[in-house]
Amino acid sequence: MMDWTDRHCRVFHRQLTSCALLYTEMVTSAAIIHGDRKRLLGFDACEQPVALQLGGCDPAQLAEAARIGAAFGYVEINLNVGCPSSRVQEGRFGACLMREPALVARCFEAMQAAVDIPVTVKCRIGVDEQDAEADLDCFVSVVAGAGCRTFVVHARKAWLKGLSPKENREVPPLDYARVQRLKARNPGLEIVLNGGISNLEEAAEHLAWADGVMLGRAAYQTPYIMAEVDSRLFGMSTAVPTREAVLEALLEPTAAHLANGGRLHGLTRHILGLYHGQRRGRAFRRHLSENAVRDGAGLDVLRGALGVVADFEGVEARDAAE
Repeated sequence: MMDWTDRHCRVFHRQLTSCALLYTEMVTSAAIIHGDRKRLLGFDACEQPVALQLGGCDPAQLAEAARIGAAFGYVEINLNVGCPSSRVQEGRFGACLMREPALVARCFEAMQAAVDIPVTVKCRIGVDEQDAEADLDCFVSVVAGAGCRTFVVHARKAWLKGLSPKENREVPPLDYARVQRLKARNPGLEIVLNGGISNLEEAAEHLAWADGVMLGRAAYQTPYIMAEVDSRLFGMSTAVPTREAVLEALLEPTAAHLANGGRLHGLTRHILGLYHGQRRGRAFRRHLSENAVRDGAGLDVLRGALGVVADFEGVEARDAAE
């Protein structure tokens, strides 16, 4: 998710799950070729497994960007043809490419020929007037014909005119059944469901027919749900990390980030939802929001957040005793 799932967000999420595949923000192929690659693509080995998500419409340029991404160590390259933002449309990529399946197929072929790691495609169930299942079938058939075996399908049509990106996350209604029928018609393809999945109970239900599920805003806004992914969805026997253990684990990467000249807010903005739904959640968010943005804010702020949690635990214990 653009401006959300940066390297600091991924380091945080990796403290919650060791198994889930994490995705970068969508990065344009042109930015990678002509921009600061270390800033755009750099990541810590602790984040693995990580997939690089690309945006673009030029096969040669996308192939070069995929080659560069693979050299950085990403385990998958994902071509995003599902993003509906105006910036994306102006560049002729994202969801508007669903109208051009032959071009997407050429992009995929060029990317896959350039790298030895999997290349996947993320799309919508339709776009604008393309609302028939035949349109989705056509898109998937053409791109699969080029060799694509994995499609991450956001189960909502994109309206490119008249709706904002935020509105495109809410209307028109989600249609999981359409994606399920797509899977039934294409049993040999890997179909990953995306869109509106808010908890692991829902994820498990969809995994009865889907090959995978993608959590986006739920993982960001209520991140602690990711703490049970390894045990509930991957069958791992590892203990579920506590919120406090997650915060402790972030001290070392935060120190490294600060030592490299980074600002504390660049990391803490991603962890504000860690205590979502907890009695101490509001005080936790307030402490970080007010203090992490200050000039010179350091590890003491993060340690202070742990103190806020401890203070609330003490209050809860006294309330229970009384």
